[in-house]
Amino acid sequence: MKLMEDSSSVKNDVSMDINSSDKNNLRASTSSVSNSLGNDLKYRIADSSSDSSSRRQQPVVPASQPADSANGTSPTEAGPPQRWLFSQVKGTAWEEVSEQDIISCVEFNHTGQLLATGDKGGRIVVFQRASNGLYNVYSTFTSHEPEFDYLKSLEIEEKINKIRWLPRQNAAHCLLSTNDKTVKFWRVSEKDRVMEPPEADPEGPELRLPRYAPAELVVEAAPRRVFANAHTYHINAISVNSDQETFLSADDLRVNLWHLQITDQSYNIVDIKPANMEDLTEVITAAEFHPSHCHLFVYSSSKGSVRLCDMRQRALCDQHAAIYEEADDPANRSFFSEIISSISDVKFSHSGRYLLSRDYLQLKVWDMNMCKKPIEVYPVHEHFRRNLCALYENDCIFDKFECCWSGDDKLVFTGSYNNLWRVFNRQQGSELTLEASRDGMSPGTELRPRRVVQSGSKAPQQNPGGLAEPVSADSLDLQKKILHLACHPGDSCLALAATNNLYMIAGAR
Repeated sequence: MKLMEDSSSVKNDVSMDINSSDKNNLRASTSSVSNSLGNDLKYRIADSSSDSSSRRQQPVVPASQPADSANGTSPTEAGPPQRWLFSQVKGTAWEEVSEQDIISCVEFNHTGQLLATGDKGGRIVVFQRASNGLYNVYSTFTSHEPEFDYLKSLEIEEKINKIRWLPRQNAAHCLLSTNDKTVKFWRVSEKDRVMEPPEADPEGPELRLPRYAPAELVVEAAPRRVFANAHTYHINAISVNSDQETFLSADDLRVNLWHLQITDQSYNIVDIKPANMEDLTEVITAAEFHPSHCHLFVYSSSKGSVRLCDMRQRALCDQHAAIYEEADDPANRSFFSEIISSISDVKFSHSGRYLLSRDYLQLKVWDMNMCKKPIEVYPVHEHFRRNLCALYENDCIFDKFECCWSGDDKLVFTGSYNNLWRVFNRQQGSELTLEASRDGMSPGTELRPRRVVQSGSKAPQQNPGGLAEPVSADSLDLQKKILHLACHPGDSCLALAATNNLYMIAGAR
């Protein structure tokens, strides 16, 4: 591995020629897989003379993990929710919103009891779930502040790009937050006692010890470590490893591996920077560790591919173990093809068997054992396919929408414009389009399904939740959009970030 001690050494990392990456795919001779590996991840080697150029190593998910379950959930248990209810909304209803108050990331912790949001002003707000199921403010603190790089004459924004919770080890809660350049390790803890100094007593013993006295509960957030000076480009992803000792941070061209206890050094595990920047053809857009196998991680690119890397094979993962991408149809290529195929988010399922990727128009589910094409494709913005030119002119085509899984991996979610969000039922093949709005909403109000239609097309269709209300694609407000969302890991509860408002939605059967 290549050790990086400061930002200057990062610039001299090993470069990788992007144009030759597809020619250097990892291959191995045909061999049988040993049964002694048990439930560990194994590889199938496919080497056929008729199709050797398109086949690669494919990871085989252990049979002990059911395809339709996550964390041991049986497929025969109760199905996913069919109705969605308004629960609560946090934020103001003002029409004019300050840029600093716009929510930039949302993340539940591993139990779902805490929910953290970050905004463009560098603040983090942590909500705690009460006994009635509602989330109340638990702690608020400033994570990052604006900085200025004098060597590059570059202003570093305080915007929080990502938040990731660490598994709880004691009474305190820990999380990682990052802006464009620096990752910080925060410890959020409760304090309900104060130390009182000993009182002087002339008749008592000479030695008197201080004691703790009960006090009003205070939630403190303290920065424990700062991971800086390792990224030349903007950080777009962080992910905590399942070994709970390391995490990765990814920027446009590199992925670095950190130890949680070491702040002054990191290891470069992916480097796609070409020797000549004029040869640059793609950038890294997202990265994430496998939920249970600490040696596996994936990263997505702006060319629409998702690469799986195995850190056991080599120190620098410049040659992927598998690549998930669809072959382009030359008949459908256009000026916008590469822009709309750029992957904005990628997530492992809770079982680790599937990958969920989101590009501008579609949501795709990949089986880890099938690299050629996704097993499920859900259209999200198909109604915009004829309006790509207008979206390019107003820069909306570059919006980065996130996606997420439900706790049982049976539903997938993503956002859209006009504060609309989509939910797709993988078992039934059904879909719902719903709107996050506070107008006329009270806790427990059922959300009415919407259906986006092209201008002049025939409107409504019957949906499981009732008659869908048609919405013209031309009337969608492109300034109202749900880019960030997160799903509770155990319950049917969804957190949606719409500008400066946080909507909580509950599922019901």
